[in-house]
Amino acid sequence: MAVDFPPLQELTFEVLEGDIGVLRINRPDRMNSQTIRMFSEYGEAAFALRDAPLRALILTATGDRAFCAGFDLDEIHRITEMGVREFLKFQEIATGGIQGIRHLPFPVIAAIHGPATGGGLALALAADIRLAAPTAKFSAAFVKVGLSMGELGTSYNLSRLIGPAKAAEIGYTARIVKADEAERIGLVNRVVPSEDLFDEALAMARMIAQNSPGGVRMSKRAIQRNQEITSYAAAIELENRGQALMSRTTDMPEALAAFKEKRAPRFTGE
Repeated sequence: MAVDFPPLQELTFEVLEGDIGVLRINRPDRMNSQTIRMFSEYGEAAFALRDAPLRALILTATGDRAFCAGFDLDEIHRITEMGVREFLKFQEIATGGIQGIRHLPFPVIAAIHGPATGGGLALALAADIRLAAPTAKFSAAFVKVGLSMGELGTSYNLSRLIGPAKAAEIGYTARIVKADEAERIGLVNRVVPSEDLFDEALAMARMIAQNSPGGVRMSKRAIQRNQEITSYAAAIELENRGQALMSRTTDMPEALAAFKEKRAPRFTGE
C-alpha cells in the first residue's frame, strides 16, 4: 500500500505488511526532543495519514535512549522571544499537530522507551494504547519551567486516563513516574522487555488488523467522543447511530458467514 507522505526532517514514516504504519521521531542525537519544526511536522503527518487506508499506526522513536524528552532546551529562547500573538499561534500549531495524531481514524499504539517528558508525555497520551519498556519514564515537567500542565492536551488526557487526583499529583509535583508505576496506575497498558517492545506493538497492531476495519474505526470514534459527552443518553444515542451504520456494511454479513463456515473472515471495510 502506498501512502502519499510528505518529506519531513524530524519524523519518518513507513508502511509494513498488513497496512500497519510506523511513525518515528527521528532526533536520536537530541533524545528525540521536540522543536518548533517537529510540532509542525506532527500536523503534516496527521494530515497525510488521516485518509490513508491503514489498519493501525505504531508511534515510536529512533535510538534506544528516549521516546521524547520534551522540548529541546537549545530552542527554548525562540519561544521566550515570541510576542503573545506569535506564541499563541505556535501553541495552536503545536496542539493541532498532537490533536491530529490523537484523532487519526485508526488505532495509534505508542511504543515508549526511555523518557517521555513534557511534550513527550503529551504525545504518548495522544495514542490509544501505550506499551512501555522498563526504561520508560514519564513526567509532566511543565511546572519545572514556569508553565502549567494545561499544555498540549495533557490536563485533559491525563486526568481522564488515570483520574483527576492522580493527575494532579503528577502534574503539581512534576515527579518522575517509572514504568512499573505507570502500568499500575493505568498510564500504560503494559510493560514489556525492551528488546520485545516494537515486536509487541506490531503484534498488537496485527491483532487489531484481523478485525473489521470499519468496526475498529467506529469503536475508536465512540470511545473518544464519549469521553467528551457527560450524558449517558447522548452516549447511547451515539452508539446506536454507529451500530446502525455498521450493520449496513459488508463486514457484518461476512463475519456471520465466516462463523457459520468455520473460516477466517475477509473484511474489506466497505
